[in-house]
Amino acid sequence: MTDDAAAPLRKRPVLGVEALDSAIVVRLAGEIDLYNADQVRAALAGAIAETPGRVVVDLSQVEFVDSTALGVLVEASSKLGGSALLLAAPQLETRRALKVTGLDTHLPVHDSVGDALASG
Repeated sequence: MTDDAAAPLRKRPVLGVEALDSAIVVRLAGEIDLYNADQVRAALAGAIAETPGRVVVDLSQVEFVDSTALGVLVEASSKLGGSALLLAAPQLETRRALKVTGLDTHLPVHDSVGDALASG
């Protein structure tokens, strides 16, 4: 099986981008890794370009993140400055990756998108 044949089996990494009040919610899904990190980076860059008060990254449908994906989140956070990048609803594997790398102490992690939006 070639990579092209496997590609349709993967979920799109960016499900959508939605403006809510002074925040932008970027909804991600599936496996976020080296192969699709550029799509996530582009979505986050587009959200940041809108100069929102906060960007909330909805991780509720993300099944896996690798170090490249975590790097994209750190990069976006540094572009926003401070705690303007909020992570919401990471599932077990994603939460574990955030904890093992220590990113959960540098990026605010919330149980839901609603919690992240209410935290401002």
